[in-house]
Amino acid sequence: MEWKLFATVFGAIFVAEMADKTQLVTLLFAADKAVGKWTVFLASALALTLASAIGVAAGTLLSQVINARMMSMIAGAGFIVIGAFTLYHGWQGAN
Repeated sequence: MEWKLFATVFGAIFVAEMADKTQLVTLLFAADKAVGKWTVFLASALALTLASAIGVAAGTLLSQVINARMMSMIAGAGFIVIGAFTLYHGWQGAN
């Protein structure tokens, strides 16, 4: 196993997932006293695992057509567009 890569991926995903909508939804389900906490944990863990598997499969397939540098640039541009959209709508709501 490539431990440096493992640590990098783990750290990036862990930080990105903290306090995001997925974690907040899981928190809300777990806060309900009528639900089993292990059920919430296992279902959310399985959902995140499946989403990650889809991401790995998509990245593997895309890497056969697009090089990694181009994929990084496309992802970065996508984040910039989403950020600009969010800022614009936040600014409009503030006025």
